[in-house]
Amino acid sequence: MPGKLFVIGTPIGNLSDMTFRAVETLKTVDFIAAEDTRVTLKLLNHFDIKKPLFSYHEHSTKYASETIIEKIKSGENCGVVTDAGMPCISDPGEDLVKACAESGIEVIVIPGPSAAVSALAISGLSTSRFSFEGFLSVSKKQRREHLQSVKNDTRTLIFYEAPHKLLGTLSDMLEHFGDRKISICHELTKIHEEVLRMTISQAVEYYSQKPSIKGEFVLIIEGAKPEEKPEVTINDAARQVKKLVAGGMRLSDACKEIAKLTGFKKSELYSMAQE
Repeated sequence: MPGKLFVIGTPIGNLSDMTFRAVETLKTVDFIAAEDTRVTLKLLNHFDIKKPLFSYHEHSTKYASETIIEKIKSGENCGVVTDAGMPCISDPGEDLVKACAESGIEVIVIPGPSAAVSALAISGLSTSRFSFEGFLSVSKKQRREHLQSVKNDTRTLIFYEAPHKLLGTLSDMLEHFGDRKISICHELTKIHEEVLRMTISQAVEYYSQKPSIKGEFVLIIEGAKPEEKPEVTINDAARQVKKLVAGGMRLSDACKEIAKLTGFKKSELYSMAQE
């Protein structure tokens, strides 16, 4: 009988955020697939867990996936973890879950902390709709294309960023998004946790004066303002009907078309167009 894959969330900083269920699962699986075995070993030692570790990262995904799946098919249970937070989110574990799904292997999630959702919750920005964008590419062209593709998105945007790229990323965001509100969450749940709420231009100025920064960042950015559509009057709608008719469309079809676009009744438009 095949084993199972357990997707296990681990703390993003504070080890006290580890759940009882996550600890128990790590104790019961047969082996653990880890993004960085050195980081995971520290976590396991803290909770006195001794299990075989299998290296699973972006440079070993294909070979490692095949090996892990063979072990699971032989009856072993595997727990997959990342260095911090929920594995498989902007993380090589995503490919392992896909491979298990394609092989008919059961995947069970053990929920844990998430830097993206935690930062969103305390951002002070809208949380009703959001888009997780992960890390921007190191390629300048791809970064600009990515930012350009989401600049009109009205949802709150969530990005991850490394300290050495932060200032450049903020400058690019100011160029593409304009001066929106931003919440910058730094080292969440750790000793030097910091949450800054400001505008993007203020953030550029602030970090221009801080040449040496460490730790990971989550950037929560206000979505684009919805475009306000000009109000259409029934006279405007009637003129649109007449324009379609002049172009060769039947009056009833033109009224039906414009009624769909404007919300006015087809009969109202028909009467107006005949006047």
